[in-house]
Parts: sequence; structure tokens; C-alpha cells
Amino acid sequence: MRFISRYTFVLFIPLLVWGFASCKEEPLGDVEAISGLGGDVVVPTAIDNWLMDSITVPYNIAFKYRWDQFEFNDVSKTLVPPDEQKIIPLAKVVRSAWIKPYIDQVGLVFFNKYSPKFFVLSGSVQYLSNGAVVLGQAEGGRKIVVFDVNNFITKQEAGYVPARDSAVVKEFVHTLQHEFAHILHQNILYPVEFKTVTAGLFQGENWINVSNTEARQDGFITAYASSGFDDDFVETVSIMLIEGKAGWEAILNAIPEGVSANGTSKADAVAKLRRKEALVVSYFKTAWGIDFYELQARSRAALQPLL
Repeated sequence: MRFISRYTFVLFIPLLVWGFASCKEEPLGDVEAISGLGGDVVVPTAIDNWLMDSITVPYNIAFKYRWDQFEFNDVSKTLVPPDEQKIIPLAKVVRSAWIKPYIDQVGLVFFNKYSPKFFVLSGSVQYLSNGAVVLGQAEGGRKIVVFDVNNFITKQEAGYVPARDSAVVKEFVHTLQHEFAHILHQNILYPVEFKTVTAGLFQGENWINVSNTEARQDGFITAYASSGFDDDFVETVSIMLIEGKAGWEAILNAIPEGVSANGTSKADAVAKLRRKEALVVSYFKTAWGIDFYELQARSRAALQPLL
């Protein structure tokens, strides 16, 4: 999901009341004591030191977890700050399941050049007007906003429930892969042919009313993939990476027999997804010199121990 920030400047005109009145100048007092005017001094904590040593210095990525509503594209949304206890566990997953596979595959120079430089964290999700939940946003290739941090939990944390919480970890890594794939195609566009594979079957904003199973019957790997061309591409990339080769094959094999509501047979749906798979593999090789199947194997292997 890509967002372009827009800033609206509103001129407030004071109401003038005519009558007899006097005015006087009130003293401001000690201006330097007003918080924020001179830049607040924040003493680094153990969290800050860990992030600096483990993420910022080696990978040139900063994490912002202290609350600043203006880091989000829609300040009208009700969001909550992230739980500080979640920051390091989440950042460790970012490093092991997303950063390391890319670096092992293509090297630190490539990753540091194209990876986002700034992560902003929200404790809660962001809801859209159609009821959809936003889990991540890539903004201009520089910043990734991660939502729902307070529901993130790993095996190392007390209260971890395998069936439930492994899905949370997988969805989080899915979000990372999805947003980074957006950054890649914003630098070098994916093949135009990708847009034609399921032309005429996209749902637009109605994707929220479509299940993953229904979407797959039409040749989309997820319901969200049916929302538009770009998200179709990055959802295909991200699902291939988090599921691995075996998981991808299992998804295709599980597409129901019969014909979809749009008249697509299982054989046709599988053929469409196979074509999209081939275009993703070709894109990564041609545009970036990356063997996608090797990256897929590394990414799945890195994720597996976390589930």
C-alpha cells in the first residue's frame, strides 16, 4: 500500500467584536521552558542502544517508537503508542526474517541502497472507511509505517499460543515483504504483462468483501491482491516468500474445483497464478539480478523457526 502525504494549510481568521475594550501585552515568561521549542533532549534507553547497535549502524535503518502522531499520513485516525516491551522482539524478527535473507542473497550494498531508512511504529491498526485494516504503509521508498505492534508476540514471550501467534508473526513478515516489494517496483517497474494476466477480474475497493479462496479461484493469491495491479504484484511476491515453494504449491493445489462466480475454472486460475509466478521470477532476475527461488528458500528458512 503506497501513500503520498498531503499537507493542508488552514488560515484561521479571528472573530472581531466591535466595542469598547482595552488590551495589554501579557509577558510570555521563560520561553526556553516551553517543551519542544528548543528540541527535547531524550536520554537513550536500553531499547535505543540495542536498536542503534543492531539495526541502525549495520543496516542504516532507524526505528521511531516514541509517539508522534504527525508521522502518520492521517492525523484524524485514532491510534495508540507501541508497547515498549514489543520493540526489541519485533526488531529481531525484522532483522532475522527480512533483512538477513536479502543480505545473504544479494549483499549489504544492495540492501542498504534500496531498503527503507525509517520505521515508524503504531501500537494499533488503522481502519479505512471500507472497514479494511491497514497493517503497513510504504511512503516514497524511505519510510515504512508498521501498525498493530501491541499484538505482536514471539515464541520467546510469555503467553505465546502457537496456532494463533505464529499467524501474527507470519502476517508481520508478510507486511514487511509486501512493503519492500512496493519499494522495488517503484524503482524498476514490474513487467506490463503482469497487469494483463487477470485483467477484468480486479475488485477494486470491493476486495474487502472477497475471501482469499474466492480470489484464488480467479487467479489472485489473496483477496487484497485483487484490489489493483500494484498490490497484485507485491502480494504475489510476499506470499511466495513467506510460504516458500512447498507452501505456494499447497495454496495452488487447494483451489477448489469448479467454476468461480466470474466463470474461471480451477485450471485457468492455476495457470494465471503460474504465469504470475514466472513473471515475478523473471522480474527479480532481469531487474535486480536476484535468483528469486534462492531468495524464497532463504526467506522461508529464516521464517520457519519463528512460527
